[in-house]
Amino acid sequence: MTKAQGVAGAPIWVSLLARELPGAQDFYGKVLGWTYRRAGLGDDFSVALIDGMPVGGIGALASSLQVAVSWTPYFNVTDVDEAAARIRERGGTVGVGPLAFHTGRAALAVDPDGAVFGIWEGSVRTDWSMGRGSGSASLELCTRNAAAAGRFYSLTLGWEPEGEGKLRLAYGEDGAVLLDGDEPLARIRGGAVQASPDPQIRPRWHVHFNVRDVDAAVESALASGGSLVVRSDASAEVAEATLRDPDGALFTVTTAV
Repeated sequence: MTKAQGVAGAPIWVSLLARELPGAQDFYGKVLGWTYRRAGLGDDFSVALIDGMPVGGIGALASSLQVAVSWTPYFNVTDVDEAAARIRERGGTVGVGPLAFHTGRAALAVDPDGAVFGIWEGSVRTDWSMGRGSGSASLELCTRNAAAAGRFYSLTLGWEPEGEGKLRLAYGEDGAVLLDGDEPLARIRGGAVQASPDPQIRPRWHVHFNVRDVDAAVESALASGGSLVVRSDASAEVAEATLRDPDGALFTVTTAV
């Protein structure tokens, strides 16, 4: 659990909205080595594990909710109804919910540029942390204008631009980073093009998963019905590849820690 895990506005979970659970479990098990346990939310939910620690959730909800298959980050809020109202006031859309679960309430939203994210009011996991350990996730928002996106999320989720609060959004030449003290929780970069045919360039939240071997993950994905979107190597030590699972969900594997 990161220091900010229970703080309003902090990223607290990532979840795949899949079409059907067994196929998604099989694919990510082969590509990322995940095992699974019941999530306590019914037969259509599971928690993905690596080395016994949770990585994210998989829910067979895309068809029933009529949403695209995608990996989605969730952010903690103190009141999901108030947060949903702020999202609408600032030009976003609440597409699904708020929905009640036995541990809290959630909604799916779309920011003004079209990136999908979730908000959650309720108990948060104490055994999951952002960007730490084998398989844990990191987040990056690809958007048209980093400053405009920063204002939207600051006003809707309570981030403090350049402030001294618990969560602060620090701007630089290449975008912005959400910090808990000196610890990065999420990054925002501009330059996205809404009509671009390249999914890497369209506005969206990118979910990254740490792997030991990017080439092995790519090979397993291709053999399991997935596809490679783009491969890049920042250095001899840092490599990453963006993949598409058989149902179309995009995710990135990286050796960066």
